[in-house]
Amino acid sequence: MNRLQFITHFTDKYTYVDSARMALEGGCRWIQLRMKDATEAELEAAALQVKSLCAGYGATFVIDDNVMMAQRVGADGVHLGKNDMPVDEARKILGSDYIIGGTANTFDDICRLAAQGADYIGCGPFRFTTTKKNLAAILGLDGYKRLLKQMHDRGINLPLIAIGGIGYDDIPDLFCAGVTGIALSGSILRAADPVSEMRRIADLINQKEQTL
Repeated sequence: MNRLQFITHFTDKYTYVDSARMALEGGCRWIQLRMKDATEAELEAAALQVKSLCAGYGATFVIDDNVMMAQRVGADGVHLGKNDMPVDEARKILGSDYIIGGTANTFDDICRLAAQGADYIGCGPFRFTTTKKNLAAILGLDGYKRLLKQMHDRGINLPLIAIGGIGYDDIPDLFCAGVTGIALSGSILRAADPVSEMRRIADLINQKEQTL
């Protein structure tokens, strides 16, 4: 499981595809294409471009929410939110060759995803973020520590990816708390040089991996 994931976003300056390209150039090797308000045609066009980019970098390519699109374009997997198709239903459609992740905010969410056969859990938000609507309760470091202990006690051994308002300075504490990895979005695109910022974070995580 990649310890550094990027979720596409857009700004006045960058498109969704631009954001994926810059993340890849900066050393990220897991891209989730998230285009909440796009049409099917817009999503498919972007998905094919991002899939090609990911293939060139040997990166994992996951599509947010849309199981049928992930299958249609031959993505590596799909990430399902709490209001999307259940993981076990997606598995029936996609089979065992696809990665299927799910979103969690509570321990009940984690138990449900584990029971349904999720491959990993995107858990957050770490702190307030403007890149997601209808934000769930903020977890903070203590929230991750609590959830990871509950997972350990219940024997749930799934990768837990922290998400939501994470920046460079948060990364050491999050890994010390025990998360498997982090997912970034807006913090990269708000940087003066998104590629350099992703490279800085990728280098930090590579250093951390040496001590884990």
